[in-house]
Amino acid sequence: MSGIRQTLAQLKALRGTFAKLQAESVGKKQDLGSGTASRLRALSPAGDNPGNLRMHVYVPANLPDHPPLVVALHGCGQTAFDYDQGTGWSQLADRHGFVVLYPEQQAANNPQRCFSWFQPGDISRDLGEARSIHEMVEQAIANFGIDRRKVSITGLSAGGAMAAVMLATYPEVYASGAIIAGLPYRCASSVQEALEAMFNDQRHSPGALGDRVRAASRYSGPWPRVSVWHGTADQTVKPSNAENLIRQWSNVHRLPVEPTRMETFGPHTRRIWEDMDGQRQIEAISVLGMGHGVPLAHKSSPDACGVPGPFFLDVGLSSTVHIAEYFGFDDGLGRRPPRADRIAGREFEHATPANSGPEGKQGARENLDGSYQAGRSDPNSVIAAALQAAGLPGSPGKSGIDPKAIIEATLKAAGIWRR
Repeated sequence: MSGIRQTLAQLKALRGTFAKLQAESVGKKQDLGSGTASRLRALSPAGDNPGNLRMHVYVPANLPDHPPLVVALHGCGQTAFDYDQGTGWSQLADRHGFVVLYPEQQAANNPQRCFSWFQPGDISRDLGEARSIHEMVEQAIANFGIDRRKVSITGLSAGGAMAAVMLATYPEVYASGAIIAGLPYRCASSVQEALEAMFNDQRHSPGALGDRVRAASRYSGPWPRVSVWHGTADQTVKPSNAENLIRQWSNVHRLPVEPTRMETFGPHTRRIWEDMDGQRQIEAISVLGMGHGVPLAHKSSPDACGVPGPFFLDVGLSSTVHIAEYFGFDDGLGRRPPRADRIAGREFEHATPANSGPEGKQGARENLDGSYQAGRSDPNSVIAAALQAAGLPGSPGKSGIDPKAIIEATLKAAGIWRR
């Protein structure tokens, strides 16, 4: 009995913490404006809608043939209208010519309007809210002639966690996804576990996390590309959840847990995981000092998109614009030099890439913990990188240290030099 009391007390405390954090943010609420509702159209879901969700869409006036589709999932306490105006997705839809689908949670299902990202009956393929969202996607594809190869999904907080659910349960539908302040698929299966995952640092093995995605459907790939966003000062959903999302999807993609390269833009960082063909499959953006919400650019920025407010945070960086580029809506992405990506108009400063030698992308092997280790690297590049890390330039004519000569001398000393 004492154990039950302790569990109930802990659950009450966690709920109280969540309610306090949400009230503090909503207490700072700014006027998001009154024009949002007129930009969205409410549609009646055509399917069974077992999750009892509402459906809204934004369709640009000049819609091209076979347009892309973006599915946008709001956070707790929000509506589809709030999320559209806060993020600015409909603004970008006008610019690029894609349809935006906004599934919306009802207060009758959840008083806080949170998607049920942890309830087993709502996060399994063809059940509950997951099925409702999938039916809406299929309805949008049929109604607007969507190109099935260009369907992507994004969301914030509970909506981000639900985006992870959709990527796992219907991976054949989505080309890519972006999860903002979200959580990994099946990291919780009850209210208490959900709150514990949000507020406590947890570390799960890559193999166990990847298995949860693989078990969610009969699909075997190719898997959706994933962009993970999190503020380093997030107290509502611990940043460790972003790390678990990375472990989960790097394992699914059979990529090393360590990134191919890491880049900086101002105080923020982006880690990138590439496949054997050099294609960016996973990226993770850590926004320094940001709390719980969607990163927005300053109003004066050319990348300004959306309206600041509760959970829509002006940090000088537009996640909406970058995610749109990640989804394939070209703002110059395809014309950039291969080592000069930009976010919010700023050049990245590139660190030494991992696995960048001539033989650096020859596959990966699985470790005992279920993570993956990069394949064979070019020894010349490895030694050069080690010398550079030690502050010694590793190229001839600079420090006088020649990595190739070191390799040859080592092989001769071992008696295996055959040249």
